[in-house]
Amino acid sequence: MAKSPPARAAQRPSRNKKALSPSGQSAPATSNRLATPQDYAASKEELLEFYRQMVLIRRFEEKAGQLYGLGLIGGFCHLYIGQEAVAVGIQSALTPGKDSVITGYRDHGHMLAYGIDPNLIMAELTGRAAGISKGKGGSMHMFSVEHKFFGGHGIVGAQVSLGTGLGFAHKYKGDGGVCVAYFGDGASNQGQVYESFNMAELWKLPIIFVIENNQYAMGTSVNRSSAEDKLFRRGESFRIPGLQVNGMDVLAVRGATEEALKWVQGGNGPILLEMKTYRYRGHSMSDPAKYRSREEVQEMREKSDPIESVKRHLAAAGVSEDEIKTIDQSIRKIVNDSADFAETAPEPAPSELYTDVLVETY
Repeated sequence: MAKSPPARAAQRPSRNKKALSPSGQSAPATSNRLATPQDYAASKEELLEFYRQMVLIRRFEEKAGQLYGLGLIGGFCHLYIGQEAVAVGIQSALTPGKDSVITGYRDHGHMLAYGIDPNLIMAELTGRAAGISKGKGGSMHMFSVEHKFFGGHGIVGAQVSLGTGLGFAHKYKGDGGVCVAYFGDGASNQGQVYESFNMAELWKLPIIFVIENNQYAMGTSVNRSSAEDKLFRRGESFRIPGLQVNGMDVLAVRGATEEALKWVQGGNGPILLEMKTYRYRGHSMSDPAKYRSREEVQEMREKSDPIESVKRHLAAAGVSEDEIKTIDQSIRKIVNDSADFAETAPEPAPSELYTDVLVETY
């Protein structure tokens, strides 16, 4: 039986020290303490937007699963169903056009939470020229420089090193931006992750490392694959503070993200957020998920579903069932329209095989 997400966030304080900046100069030690995060106090309008975005992600992913079954989506396809509160809670706290984001191959939900057009995402999934990456990236390798969304990466853990580079760029340019690098519990055991931790702390880079602990690394429980399964502690040997957060509660996620942003923007260097979440589907569309019981998944759906949690908050805020049904209907139309768009959009021309291979500089 998978462990339910914690009700409250926990933290491990870090001991700060002097470090070399990217320019090689000694950076001053910081004395700030990381505050214990509180659940975000969302307004009625914010709750409605959280609900809308989370339902959009879930319905979009369900539709993507259908299109995969019909053979319209090729290759691998990793769905985000069950983890919606993580992307929505974090992305809602970021500044578009200023902060950068990078993630692994389970990337559709993050792009939707960032406000990218569902038509462009679905067209990318089906390999169409109208896709966000011109149909060349597919499900696992989406990209948008305009939105500062730097992938979508198929190599497990690779995005953590690249995200550290993005954090370095923010500090080097002095643009005030923060990088959020998402990775999973499986990727948390990769060696390059710890090289990145070391560099990020040495140079006090403005980066938030987010571990989406959905309890299963491909087909193996985190309790079987990780000697230390409290993943928020993984940065301790590098003096990086960590928070463990209920990743099934969008208000807990948003509250923890705001504290993380304060820490990073205060010049304290990186921070690690472990989001205890759960994926309802298999690792990918080709995974029958026989390593866990149906009863386990059903229990998580009944007791910890992130969308149902927001619906309860909406009811308490006086939102009627009719209002919620209206949102649900509008989301289904958006998703159906995106599928129609993707199915009818043209595929890339054969000449596109030779474009976007390299960049020539003079």
